[in-house]
Amino acid sequence: MTLPVDDVEVPTPHGPARIAVAAPATVAGLLVLGHGAGGGIEAPDLLAAARAAPADVVVARVLQPYRVAGRRAPAPAAQLDEAWAAVLAALTRRFPGVAQVHGGRSSGARVACRGAVLADPAPVGVLALAFPLLAPARKDGTRADRSPEIDAVDAAGIPVLAVSGDRDPFGVPAAAPHREVVTVRGDHSLRTQGPVREAVGPWLAALFAR
Repeated sequence: MTLPVDDVEVPTPHGPARIAVAAPATVAGLLVLGHGAGGGIEAPDLLAAARAAPADVVVARVLQPYRVAGRRAPAPAAQLDEAWAAVLAALTRRFPGVAQVHGGRSSGARVACRGAVLADPAPVGVLALAFPLLAPARKDGTRADRSPEIDAVDAAGIPVLAVSGDRDPFGVPAAAPHREVVTVRGDHSLRTQGPVREAVGPWLAALFAR
């Protein structure tokens, strides 16, 4: 069943964020998803994850303020994190007392990981789609390692599902005690929705059933 989507604007310290909220009549959980650096909330893997959510789970896809303002170049990490925190607070007020899973694709996965260890309430899981383990190469050829961002979630004991393309040029996270890693055919874009949905669906169902 396809739920109607409610477009909501939430004020943040860096301008309004826009949230596409699909809410069932009876709410048992909340899945919050952020987009990639230059993309939006219609990315194929985000839609696949949204469609994989259990029927009684709210799905909120978050458009960051810089994209609402029409800019493609991403805002600094601190601004992304502050806007994400404001959105989470607004969603928690609207849907209090239910388990939350935070996630996103690429840059949005990084934001979700950084925020998970600070969020109140803490999420019961983090969904990291196309987590970019390595930054683009610098002029000297070196690449910054972003693994501490996703490793911090594992250290906090929060379950993580990382779904990456097997040809992702930004790398694939390694499995960890609290991290399951699934690779599907594809690159960083994760355009093939079926395998993403098949990986995400059972994981979400198990988390929200706890």
